[in-house]
Amino acid sequence: MLSVEELNDRLIDLSFAEDIGDGDHTTLCCIPEDAMGQSKLLIKEPGILAGVEVAKEVFRRFDPTMQVEVFIGDGSKVNVGDVAMIVTGKVRSLLQTERLMLNIMQRMSGIATMTHRYVERLEGTGTRVLDTRKTTPGMRMLEKEAVKIGGGCNHRIGLFDMILLKDNHVDFAGGIEPAIERCHAYLKEKNLDLKIEIEVRNFDELERVLSHGGVNRIMLDNFSVEDTRRAVALVDHRYETESSGGITFDTIRDYAECGVDFISVGALTHSVKGLDMSFKAC
Repeated sequence: MLSVEELNDRLIDLSFAEDIGDGDHTTLCCIPEDAMGQSKLLIKEPGILAGVEVAKEVFRRFDPTMQVEVFIGDGSKVNVGDVAMIVTGKVRSLLQTERLMLNIMQRMSGIATMTHRYVERLEGTGTRVLDTRKTTPGMRMLEKEAVKIGGGCNHRIGLFDMILLKDNHVDFAGGIEPAIERCHAYLKEKNLDLKIEIEVRNFDELERVLSHGGVNRIMLDNFSVEDTRRAVALVDHRYETESSGGITFDTIRDYAECGVDFISVGALTHSVKGLDMSFKAC
């Protein structure tokens, strides 16, 4: 399995390939090869900055001679007019790395900013906000890192680092009990140590899980606030609890006050707006 660093390196290489192709002809035709310059990363909207370390890697992989002076680091609050970094190097390199760096930093900063809003909304409840697998193909590692920078938690990276029995798994397996039993048989056979979470759609399924056991976390899918409160009381801290499905910024605190341990929010990554910033010549 590829490491996070290897996945990010592949993303950067692919991004340069799709953007530059056989050459940035606009830059090559009007900028002398030996021209040197500086560009600053200018913040144009308040939020939480994320992607600084990835941006440094973008510059390094394209042109190791580029020098990056960082003034504001990942996880910091930024305001309009702030200068997050200044990059010095060949003008051709500054121009050719601009778009990829901005695409990454705007996306990551937007996610971190959105996550931070949700985290603040839950302050004092003890409930943690989780991301989901609803991420941009190829950018999952960066987007999940942005969630952490914003103060949230990663649910799971992919299908390989946790078992999550959703409704389709349960239905295809023939029910809750056989699904859980097959999980344990598989983990034993493969000598794997993975946590098991199961999704329940109603109180009948919840009671069956509580009677059978063998899981670490129970996901309450599309439960109302009132039903969530009742379900949390039934679980009574025997298992971790997670609320999911249709929960918005306006309703998330109501769910948290029911006592759930986690709330997963797909909107952290699937419909976020990038934070406005630009990369301008000094």
